[in-house]
Amino acid sequence: MFTLERPATNGHVSTVILEPPRRRPRWWFAAAALLIVVAIVASIVVIRSRAGAVTYTTVPVQTGALAQTVTASGTLNPQNTINVGVQVSGIISELDADFNSKVKKGQVLAKLDPTTFQASLDQAQATLAQSEAQAVASGATASGGPSAIAEAQAQTQAAADSVKAAQQTADADDAAVTTAQTNVTKDQSALQLAQATVNRDQQLLAQGYIAQSQMDTDQSNLVAAQSTLASARAAVTQAQAQASAAVAQIATANAQEASQNAATGVSDATAENQVATHDAAVANIGIEAAQVKTAQANLNNTIITSPVNGTVIARDVSIGQTVAASLQTPTLFSIAQDLTKMELDLAVGEPDIGHVQPGDPVSFTVLAYPNRVFNATVEQVRKDPTTVSNVVTYTVVVIVQNPDNVLLPGMTANATIQVAHVANGTIVPLAALSFTPPAGSIGHGKHRPASATAANGSSAKPNAGANANSSAATSNASPWGGSVSAGGAVTSGSTGRIFVERGGKLTPVPVTVGLVNETEATVTPLRGTLSATDQVVIADAHGSSGSHAAARNPLAGSSGPTAGSYGRGGALGGAR
Repeated sequence: MFTLERPATNGHVSTVILEPPRRRPRWWFAAAALLIVVAIVASIVVIRSRAGAVTYTTVPVQTGALAQTVTASGTLNPQNTINVGVQVSGIISELDADFNSKVKKGQVLAKLDPTTFQASLDQAQATLAQSEAQAVASGATASGGPSAIAEAQAQTQAAADSVKAAQQTADADDAAVTTAQTNVTKDQSALQLAQATVNRDQQLLAQGYIAQSQMDTDQSNLVAAQSTLASARAAVTQAQAQASAAVAQIATANAQEASQNAATGVSDATAENQVATHDAAVANIGIEAAQVKTAQANLNNTIITSPVNGTVIARDVSIGQTVAASLQTPTLFSIAQDLTKMELDLAVGEPDIGHVQPGDPVSFTVLAYPNRVFNATVEQVRKDPTTVSNVVTYTVVVIVQNPDNVLLPGMTANATIQVAHVANGTIVPLAALSFTPPAGSIGHGKHRPASATAANGSSAKPNAGANANSSAATSNASPWGGSVSAGGAVTSGSTGRIFVERGGKLTPVPVTVGLVNETEATVTPLRGTLSATDQVVIADAHGSSGSHAAARNPLAGSSGPTAGSYGRGGALGGAR
């Protein structure tokens, strides 16, 4: 025992008696240590038991419709747009149509200043009138040509007749000379006279004045002419004079005939020239008439009219603006022929174009009406590719009915094309086809239903940390055999297997894949059955999963903001 004194607050000294501590027995420490060891062992047993059990994320098997879709964006355009231009250059003097104007075929849209074109038409018409007057005058002159030619030909014929008569007279005088010479002394000088006659007749024969028969006659009369030589000399002299006169008359007639022939040739040439002048005047009338038509057409082209019934969607000119049509036709107005039927041109990527066919249903939205879905049908898949930055797309033409005119040209549409559809199929998430149980999990498992979104085939994240070790877990060998890898593509017609949790155990079901979209697929069991009460495993708490949180099939159609918007029913959403 110890005594301790210490001063108090009241000035006195207080005494504290301290007793020595009591010693506890050693068995108490042994019991505490034993309890600690038991607690540690129990904790280890609990932890190991919990580690041996696997919690699976499951979704129920669905039965219903499924659609495979392709998403694309494009622009709305009028189905038929006509660009109205002008064929002449000028200044816009009048505008009779504006944006959104309803126009009829033939209605005036605009006018150019017609002053210069009217002046050109007046000049062309005046030139045509002058050409017509010249043609009339040349026609009158040319009409007198045939009569002049006929008169010249008659005079030529008369001159020819005169030549013929003079020739006949000369022939007669020559005959008289011959007769006189035959009367020359038939006796003594008959020979000489006949010889002279023969010599003279040879010259005449060479000149063509007598025939060969005459020469023969003169020779036969040679002897008879000698008896009448004396009396014949006088007759010869007279006959020779007449013959000379006849020759002179022939020369005169020949000259007159030649002159008339020349006059006839001149008349013919003059007449031909007059006819040619008239023909040229008539041809010039045709040229001037064509110029009048051209000037009239240019004047008519100053009035721009609508070629169709429609709506003006663009006006590119204003009053006072000069338009030049020298190189190419400028566009003044753009007219949409029918805005109640629009054309949607979608750009579909190269991986998806093989699925799209004419007749496929299409649903789309536009920014102006984000809560309204429009329905249409694929009209055409064009084979002309478009390449931008090494990305190949093809134009898919969709015809859209627009009776209330809410869709306007140039609107951007986000569309979903339904390329395949199953009306009543067994549907599982793609994650179920790529799920592989981890090694050592056989016979263990606890059912953990997936969230509502996962049950509908949407992305549902598994337990925290499930993705952290997914690569390591899926790399372990599985007693269930191989499966589609998490990053692989599920294709229609391929085979695989899914796992169904029944009674806390996993049951593999081999299946054939049917229709595939971006998040789900229809399956047909190869062995066993699938019912609506079955729970398909898509992930486990140890990290082994089908990566369903990001499961999108790269071969099931392009991804986009509206991918999979058809949902489970596969029907086009929204009412037009």
